[in-house]
Amino acid sequence: MKKEPFVSYEQLKEIVKEYPTPFHLYDEKGIRENAQAVKEAFAWNKGFREYFAVKATPNPFILNILKKYDCGCDCASLTELMLADSQGFDGKHIMFSSNDTPAEEFVFANKIGAIINLDDFTHIDFLEKAIGKIPETISCRYNPGGIFQMSNGIMDNPGDAKYGFTTEQLFEGFRVLKEKGAKHFGIHAFLASNTVTNEYYPMLAKQLFEVAVKLKEDVGCEISFINLSGGVGVAYTPEQEPNDIRVIGEGVRKVYEEVLVPAGMGDVAIYTEMGRFMLAPYGCLVTEAIHEKHTHKEYIGVDACAVNLMRPAMYGAYHHITVMGKDNSVCDHKYDVTGSLCENNDKFAVDRMLPKIDMGDLLVIHDTGAHGFSMGYNYNGKLKSAEILLKTDGSTQLIRRAETPKDYFATFDCFDILKDMKNL
Repeated sequence: MKKEPFVSYEQLKEIVKEYPTPFHLYDEKGIRENAQAVKEAFAWNKGFREYFAVKATPNPFILNILKKYDCGCDCASLTELMLADSQGFDGKHIMFSSNDTPAEEFVFANKIGAIINLDDFTHIDFLEKAIGKIPETISCRYNPGGIFQMSNGIMDNPGDAKYGFTTEQLFEGFRVLKEKGAKHFGIHAFLASNTVTNEYYPMLAKQLFEVAVKLKEDVGCEISFINLSGGVGVAYTPEQEPNDIRVIGEGVRKVYEEVLVPAGMGDVAIYTEMGRFMLAPYGCLVTEAIHEKHTHKEYIGVDACAVNLMRPAMYGAYHHITVMGKDNSVCDHKYDVTGSLCENNDKFAVDRMLPKIDMGDLLVIHDTGAHGFSMGYNYNGKLKSAEILLKTDGSTQLIRRAETPKDYFATFDCFDILKDMKNL
């Protein structure tokens, strides 16, 4: 399947006249259509809610688009909680799924009424000491351990992950929480990352539903919701078949009817916490070719670097690249596409077959809408880029300005570094 940018070459040429590269560009139309599709896919469940993983794209403009579709926020830190709270999300629309959590973060989560999702058995006492009680609504993250594998071979290793309660800890934890006053319980699990298969959620759901039934029977807890978390991935490569959220939703419905309904648990709400699926395909990194190098390999240097998109350098992740205006050209040139960091892994592509790239060409790096800008950093003193929203009417809106040297130096309170920099 050919991967097409959501922005045309003509549109992009106009956009770069106003906003210098590099920048992240988001597709409002695609975001809205996808959020609506998710909502429809799980409409069979009365209490369904998608809690968007804020860490994927922590931008208030994006959050407010999703808010229109009754999405909540999945937060993992104090600042993410503050961001969600500042945008008017009430406690029922905020899930606090953190780990190794400082006490003050539990205090703030409780203050704004967020649903707290505990990561470890020891956090029960820690939370109680921090806020003086156990909330009536509480969730626990479950990690069954072992290997998680599906029929198509996609798998992950929950037993090697730092997150969650073991099976024994989960049952004992629910008993303790019930004794301490909890009345409404949730179960949360994340067992595999970026699965490009419609099987994952239904398989995970079946496992969690069966645990929920046993918890109700053995502990007598009221299971109010089951959180399938994230893990639903996107097709980063052209040959992958994208997930179909409607097929996934129907798969979850079938196991819900098979497992929960016969157990008298047909009122349990289903929650999801997707970041990648919600946003990744609806963002791209736009960058310009500024150098070419002919040594042991052919290199194209662009004005973006791993500061703007860390995934290829950190994980060796594939992100498709379109050379704008050359869609129909033959991909007969092999390039490493690089940034300017003093690190040899600062490469967006290695040995990638692309059309001939000329200096000044605009490159679109696909699927950066989640974990793109958000994983940025300031190594080498590099500055984070702007974020721009391509609106449904074709206009653009700056939703985060690019950093400046003033931003970089702002935390050096004891120095006025910029004062004597006459040439800056």
